[in-house]
Amino acid sequence: MHKRIQFQSVTITIDVFGKTKNIDSVGEAALWLMEHWSVLDGEKFKLAKQACLDALDGKITCLECRDAFIEAAKQANVYVDEERLLDIS
Repeated sequence: MHKRIQFQSVTITIDVFGKTKNIDSVGEAALWLMEHWSVLDGEKFKLAKQACLDALDGKITCLECRDAFIEAAKQANVYVDEERLLDIS
């Protein structure tokens, strides 16, 4: 069992209908990247996967991992920012 390393939630779109999911830990980010990510290539995707592993090993902070995850989400066009969340009713 590994420890849960939490960070401030990142909201991503998970389907074509606009359904969203909040990712709020290094482990959840890693799992989502490995098992559910739609764009399995790209430099930011690879960096985010490595950042998750590095954060779990204590080599980088959870905030650095979160930043890498956000960049990968932006590259994959699944990142949802706060303004967009407020517009969804």
